[in-house]
Amino acid sequence: MSAECSSYLNADKVLVSGFSCPRAGGDARAVYCCGFRDVKYCCDDPHSFFPYEHSYMWWLSVGALVGLSIAAVVLFAFIITVCVLCYLFVSTKPRSKLDTGLSLQMADTELHPSQGPHRNKLLTKPSGFKRFPKPQG
Repeated sequence: MSAECSSYLNADKVLVSGFSCPRAGGDARAVYCCGFRDVKYCCDDPHSFFPYEHSYMWWLSVGALVGLSIAAVVLFAFIITVCVLCYLFVSTKPRSKLDTGLSLQMADTELHPSQGPHRNKLLTKPSGFKRFPKPQG
């Protein structure tokens, strides 16, 4: 089995004469004509011939690199924006907590004399709801 690579003009516009695959002294498995319109060679893959110029495929690669670069810059800008917004959110919060005027303590503990209005009072257990006298009338 063999394939014929037709003559072509290379990138320097020089005519390269046609040849058959496999080439003398080359790989015996390289029976297919591969490459581009301006660069042809023998290879073992029947689907490796592209009817474009090699420089056209190179420009596609450059375009893909430019597109990926732009996407990377946009992603980087997004990450920086999120970091700045998080920093601003954290740094603009009030530093001190609001004082509700209540001191929370565990049951069965004694308050320090300087804490709260009920000085030196021993808390034993919650007293439940206070009942108000029924209104008369």
